[in-house]
Amino acid sequence: MTGTRGPSLQVVPGGPRLDRRDFLRELYTQHGGSVLGRCRYLLKDAAKAEDAMHDVFARALTHAEDFRADASPLTWLMKIATHHCLNQLRGERAGWRQWFERDAATRPEGHGGQDVMETRDLVRRLLRRVDAETQAAAVHYHVDGMTLEEVAVLLGRSVPTIRKRLEHFAELGGEELKVP
Repeated sequence: MTGTRGPSLQVVPGGPRLDRRDFLRELYTQHGGSVLGRCRYLLKDAAKAEDAMHDVFARALTHAEDFRADASPLTWLMKIATHHCLNQLRGERAGWRQWFERDAATRPEGHGGQDVMETRDLVRRLLRRVDAETQAAAVHYHVDGMTLEEVAVLLGRSVPTIRKRLEHFAELGGEELKVP
């Protein structure tokens, strides 16, 4: 960085030059309510709207040099707010979000808690010590929660073969990984 202050901005052609922070403070004081109103209208949620409003002003601060005074500062802020809120709504409908929420809902905290997490950590440490097929069987059985029959079908092996592989894996892990 060459200096501690950002570039000066000219809000009104021929007017006084303002520091970025002063510029933002002035914008926030004058137009914060309007930006919040736009965010509430688009997002339909007061908490999300408040967060979005802060994001809008953060963006205005980082892109203050883009403000050319062709339009009013309110118009510029409303454009930023509208784009930000629409992007947020679009992101909430994204396919990865449903996958992430589904994955979070199936985490062991809701059904097994810390014991399940400790078992998963032990399994991860032991995986390095066995062959690829045993790794696959152990992951499907201990991490994914599949039955012996399901693992056997998935790997194209018999149930006794899968049981033997899991028993070998369990010997490495001790009592916690015994296969019933």
